[in-house]
Amino acid sequence: QVQLLESLGDLVQAGGSLRLSCAASGSTSVINALGWYRQPPGKEREFIAIMSSGDSSNYADSVKGRFTISRDNAKNILYLQMNSLKPEDTAVYYCNAQAYWGHEFWGRGTQVTVSS
Repeated sequence: QVQLLESLGDLVQAGGSLRLSCAASGSTSVINALGWYRQPPGKEREFIAIMSSGDSSNYADSVKGRFTISRDNAKNILYLQMNSLKPEDTAVYYCNAQAYWGHEFWGRGTQVTVSS
């Protein structure tokens, strides 16, 4: 099993920045990729960014150029640096871990609210 714990979100003004972190624990050796998803109010969960074990990354078009995913492999921590935040970035943000055989693990989520 892999446990994922996101840092607390925050209320941020539009144009501001926020960094989320996700601490992975447990059987972290089975993790092939780590990523972030979010669920805006009244909408379905959506992909934001992913980083593979080889450190290659991909982003959703909606956050490309504004968000940066990174990881500290020694500490098993995943980060999401969010800059130039917009009200439409308001959502519950989830950390995701994909095991080599395809199973996915999820954090409990953390609320990020961007005020206009």
